Amino acid sequence: MYNPEAALEKARVRVGLVGTGYAAKFRAKAFLDDQRSHLVAVVGHWAEKTETFAKQYQIEALSSWQELVEREDIDLVVICTINRDHGAIARAALTNGKHVIVEYPLSLDVVEAEELIALAKAQQKLLHVEHLEILGGLHQALKENLAKIGEVFYVRYSTINAQNPAPRKWTYNHELFGFPLIGALSRLHRLTDLFGKVFTVNCHQRYWEIEPEYYQTCFCTSDLCFNSGLLAQVVYGKGESIWQSERKFEVHGEKGGLIFDGDTGFLIQPGETIPIEVGPRRGLFAKDTSMVLDHLFDGTPLYVTPEESLYTLKVADAAQRAAQTGITIFMKDTLVKEVGSRKSEVGSTIL
Repeated sequence: MYNPEAALEKARVRVGLVGTGYAAKFRAKAFLDDQRSHLVAVVGHWAEKTETFAKQYQIEALSSWQELVEREDIDLVVICTINRDHGAIARAALTNGKHVIVEYPLSLDVVEAEELIALAKAQQKLLHVEHLEILGGLHQALKENLAKIGEVFYVRYSTINAQNPAPRKWTYNHELFGFPLIGALSRLHRLTDLFGKVFTVNCHQRYWEIEPEYYQTCFCTSDLCFNSGLLAQVVYGKGESIWQSERKFEVHGEKGGLIFDGDTGFLIQPGETIPIEVGPRRGLFAKDTSMVLDHLFDGTPLYVTPEESLYTLKVADAAQRAAQTGITIFMKDTLVKEVGSRKSEVGSTIL
């Protein structure tokens, strides 16, 4: 297991950043604002953009992430780049004895994600998969009010982003972003964090595209049945064939309902509708970063474990297989197969 006391020997954690986009900018500022950390270097996909980023934050620009993870003056690697590369960079960083923060998903592949968690434990290094949605105002408001509506039997979570024209960037690329509910893992992680284990998964998806690598629109719907009997629908869509954006979370219980539409929330019970205050989404990267540093220096527990993120990744992988095959995926069958596969591997190793 990771031993946080090992990091106490150094006055400051030396940080290397992979990525120069939206998340990387917030991470850079958070580390620069915290006296416990020293931001050393950055690497991105484009040399010119990397140089500009490095000058803005007065750090060193590197030419490859392979170079960054091998640097002896870096203790912590923060991965804020395309989803496809998360697993490879995390593996290299852990192998080189670095702590790792990675934006979800840990990997696009479940087996690789499991291997990375095992590697982090073997190396006794921190592996933190960021899930900012759990820290946000919407999720906290849900948790605070959930008990008021009795036993929950139905949830609908819809995030649809109309973009016309659709941007030609990595989030619209099959290989770089991944299957929609894996690339946007937070949509499922809200549910597994709130409602526990999943029993069955169904899923359907559709793409509109004029070239094989990039699409202009994707639309994905998944139906989950939880072990508790709760039924949940998750809708994810983006692009130029969608005409109205939506960000809505509905929770229906036997004694009332919770409805969050954008940043507005309501508790609905017989005879009354009560507004719910939803905290802002600003400052979450800084909060996550501070919590990681608290953990490294003081051993303070983090708000999410890599194993919890891995379970959600397994649900998302089941959704992908359901979409590909058109059949219902039973999560217990998936977990049994994984255990059987591991036993087979152990047996073959012994032989």
